[in-house]
Amino acid sequence: MKATIVIPNINGKGWLKDSIESVYAQTEQDFQLIVVDNGSTDESLEQARSYCSRENFTLIENGTNTGFSHAVNQGIAIAKGEYAVLFNNDAFAEPDWLAELIKTADADPKIFAVSSLMLRYYEPELADDAGDYVTILGFACKRGDGLKASRYTKSCRVFSACGGAALYRKSILDEIGVFDELFFAYYEDVDLSWRANNFGYRNVYCPTARCRHICGATTGAVRYNPFKSIQSGRNSILLPYKNQPVLMLVLNFIPMLLGYLLKVIMFRFRGFGNDYAKGFHEAWVALPKLNKPKFRWRNLPNYLWVECSLIAGLFQYIVYRVQRALKIT
Repeated sequence: MKATIVIPNINGKGWLKDSIESVYAQTEQDFQLIVVDNGSTDESLEQARSYCSRENFTLIENGTNTGFSHAVNQGIAIAKGEYAVLFNNDAFAEPDWLAELIKTADADPKIFAVSSLMLRYYEPELADDAGDYVTILGFACKRGDGLKASRYTKSCRVFSACGGAALYRKSILDEIGVFDELFFAYYEDVDLSWRANNFGYRNVYCPTARCRHICGATTGAVRYNPFKSIQSGRNSILLPYKNQPVLMLVLNFIPMLLGYLLKVIMFRFRGFGNDYAKGFHEAWVALPKLNKPKFRWRNLPNYLWVECSLIAGLFQYIVYRVQRALKIT
């Protein structure tokens, strides 16, 4: 089997059915579909159950919300496909979406992840995500968010694939590990892609794998809310600490400190400063539980590539903020 598509769901009655139907409408039909329900209390669980008679469909029912990472790991654990493909329950794929992801991954065995062109559902001329990048300030950003999708027509290497609509090579997942469940929600995809970069694998963006996305429909966080603020504060600490060797942490300490101060000011300005600070406290508690990979000399060129990408990410972020300030799309 070529691919296993995993859709995590919680209370997605307004969009889950259409999301599943968009998957079944794919031109590439050699796939298994797994829906992992995280304790839904609305009609979406019954919607998912209505597909159980379909061939190669599996429904996993969790009694509570176990988090994004745990849910998708459950799906990956029973995946039969060569590729594991994650798809948000509030995303809707164009017919060639899966075929384009697979074609891109098939071109090079060193490709670990392929990121889709995610379009804003209500403004499809604008990108929602065209792959993710990380800055030397310590936080991750969505590439192209709110900018014209026509800017992102070329395939390229990206720091991270966005887990809302991305393909992962299962053989490499078996080698480097799956999603870290300490990252309950947000940045778990960046953590995994960063790990792949450290091992010398590549993450790429495929502009022809297109889907539309209702940003934040499941978490209720189009921009900011207490949950997202806590998770952002928490995981923005865990992410660089886990994936940077000690020397990189020392070299990047001052830029990361400045980045955290900027974020604290920004979240406080938006009324979520206390929530963001709570995330810092949760990160401090979680640090001893973190499975930090060992430094490997053979990965030194990969660490150097990552460091250069973090520096480039800062300039990319500055350009993006200027574009948004000037209302350039």
